[in-house]
Formats: sequence, structure tokens, C-alpha cells
Amino acid sequence: MRAFALQNHVPIIVEEGLAFLEQIIRIQRPKKILEIGTAIGYSAIRMHQVCNSEIYTIERNKEMVLEAMTNIEASGFKDHIHLIEADALEAFSCVEKESFDLIFIDAAKAQYTKFFELYTPLLASHGIVVTDNMGFHGLVQEEGQGQSRAVRGLIRKLQSYQEYLLENERFITSVFSIGDGIAVSIKKD
Repeated sequence: MRAFALQNHVPIIVEEGLAFLEQIIRIQRPKKILEIGTAIGYSAIRMHQVCNSEIYTIERNKEMVLEAMTNIEASGFKDHIHLIEADALEAFSCVEKESFDLIFIDAAKAQYTKFFELYTPLLASHGIVVTDNMGFHGLVQEEGQGQSRAVRGLIRKLQSYQEYLLENERFITSVFSIGDGIAVSIKKD
């Protein structure tokens, strides 16, 4: 799947970031995980392999959904990975009766704060939110110098999201420069 993603320019979590996420899962042992941003199903499959967690994953791109369904079917985990085809900002009703031990955010970067606010009420006590791409290929640290207006706007939103996480009194957040930058937010109650 990683070769397919590289060949077809599908953004998936980098190996170093995936190893870190898998270690968090080994320690936390979540029974249910919500993933926002399925892409081709790579990280959902890998997360399930770590500790047999039940995965709910949301993807809006039809082509990605079809590829993810194929990969999930081939993995043999289709009974444990529930793919929801929808925009994550509109999919709350599909999971609102669930409680998650871990939420993994790896979708539209400009919507990270909205995703966090929308889905963290479903997070179990002392649950964890892991957010990928906090460094956005090193551009956040460089503050988007030499980038297009759209990219600079996205970088400002990621910076704002990081500030939001660090100032959020309901969570304890650490940001790691692992992979493409990963934020880990632990719910206090």
C-alpha cells in the first residue's frame, strides 16, 4: 500500500510517525479508534493490527473510498474497520452513539480545530487525540516563507490549531517533531 500511495501521490502517514502512533496504541490499548481521513486505508489497517481495535474511519474522496475498501477487504479486517463515506464535518451522526478511546486526525488540515471540537465529545475519559502533519513538511516552522497565499493561510491555521491545543484546559497536549509533526492530546477527565 505504501508503494501505491507513493506512486499515486496519496498522502499517508510517514513511517516514523506511524511507528510513534503504533507505540501510543500499544501503550493505550484502545478498544475503539476514530480516524478522520482514511485515504487508502493504510493507517486504519496498521492501527487495527497493533491491538485489534475496532476502527471507524471517515473519508470523503470517492476514489480513496474505493481503494480503501479494496485494501480493507484484502486485509481480512472488514468486520473490524468501518469505513464511512462522508465529509468528516458532516459525518458526526454516523458515530454519535459511539465512545472512542483514541481519535486520529489526518485529513483536511484547515479543518483540524473543527474536527477536534466536533468529535472530542465522543472521547472516553483519559482518551487520546493524535493529530498528524503538525509540521506540514517543515513549512510551519518556516512560517511558509516563499509559499503561495493559500499555503501560508493553511500554515496559519495549523499554527492556530497548535495554540488551541496547547491552551485547551480540558487536554494535556505535547507536540513532537516526529515524522511530519505529531500532536498528542490527552483528555484530563
